Amino acid sequence: MTAPARVVKIGETFGATLALSPDSVKSFATLVSDLNPLHHDEAYAAQSRFGGLIASGTQPTAHFMALLATHFSQYAQPLGLDFDMKLKRAAHATDVLTFEWRVVDAYWKSSLNGDLVKLEGTAKNQNGDTLVVGRSTILVMPKPSNPQGVAS
Repeated sequence: MTAPARVVKIGETFGATLALSPDSVKSFATLVSDLNPLHHDEAYAAQSRFGGLIASGTQPTAHFMALLATHFSQYAQPLGLDFDMKLKRAAHATDVLTFEWRVVDAYWKSSLNGDLVKLEGTAKNQNGDTLVVGRSTILVMPKPSNPQGVAS
């Protein structure tokens, strides 16, 4: 029998938005060494099936994954363990993305001193089109009262 979650609540939902721009798409792709011209060359991208610049798949997925750490670190100490991302559509360089995660299962794991948390989520554009579908398992531990290196 598993122990009930102590840190998170099943059903908890949270999200964030991200407005892309041609400059942010080019910068991010450069930062992660994705040199595909669909992310850098506007003339090339305009002639593609997308009709313009698109974000590297690493850009929406990185923001989507980072949202977990950002959200849970407000009141706990999260640690990513497993991510499964399905890219459904391209994110265009002018899209506004809405990310949403939902806790679908959580239970206390004493050997890890935290809740094992399973989440499902989506990233959609301003038209409501689903761009990314994600699943994740993370560990969410109680926040230490006085982490090492922090003066009391």
